[in-house]
Amino acid sequence: MVARFYQFIFTVDNQHIIIRVATISDKVYSKTITDEMEASAAARGTGIAKRSPDYIEQKIDEGKAVIAITGQNEWVGFCYIETWSHGEYVANSGLIVAPAHRKSGVAKLIKQKIFNLSRQKYPEAKIFGLTTGLAVMKINSDLGYEPVTYSELTQDEAFWAGCKSCVNYEILMSKERKNCMCTAMLYDPKDHYEPEETKKFFKENVPGFERLLRFKQWKLLKPFLKKEKNGNGGGKPKSLLHYFLH
Repeated sequence: MVARFYQFIFTVDNQHIIIRVATISDKVYSKTITDEMEASAAARGTGIAKRSPDYIEQKIDEGKAVIAITGQNEWVGFCYIETWSHGEYVANSGLIVAPAHRKSGVAKLIKQKIFNLSRQKYPEAKIFGLTTGLAVMKINSDLGYEPVTYSELTQDEAFWAGCKSCVNYEILMSKERKNCMCTAMLYDPKDHYEPEETKKFFKENVPGFERLLRFKQWKLLKPFLKKEKNGNGGGKPKSLLHYFLH
């Protein structure tokens, strides 16, 4: 792999794949990207906040998107930046890779590139993500993200409104935005563990995370959801790693 200031270039099966900040010419892929996002979510049986081609093109215009293409200009993958609470929070959203290129390592490189872009544009912002997939959790852990409670995410109403198009929105609201099918992860530039620590933690606790995801499916998808009691006291640590590393 050759690393450049503006792009990554690596080879898979004798095919060059370029990962870079998306440009105006990449708008031709917007419909392909949104179609694949929806198809991927349907195949996994999970929810996703739907995005339109126009929204993808807006992110490209703002310089807040990373794209992966082959040397023959075939689309490979995509991810974009969203900002909330006046730039206090940043989300690296919409990570998607074309089926033919999955499990090639391209998703990890896209996440690395969009993470670096986020740190460059918003050096003081907390970077967070919501995911239902163990693979994305691993990638996030490698970058230094920690699993956190929903209370540590942005409370910007515009962010939560974006969840309305997700099939699990009713579950989210029934839990008063305290829990849902997604696992929340966050990188705080002012207060974080080193990537080596979060990577090690994830590797050592993969079975626990797998059980957590299965438990959410069993618990949250039950026909009748019970209201959670607010009996927990104050002083609760924000990071779930706190319980394991302290």
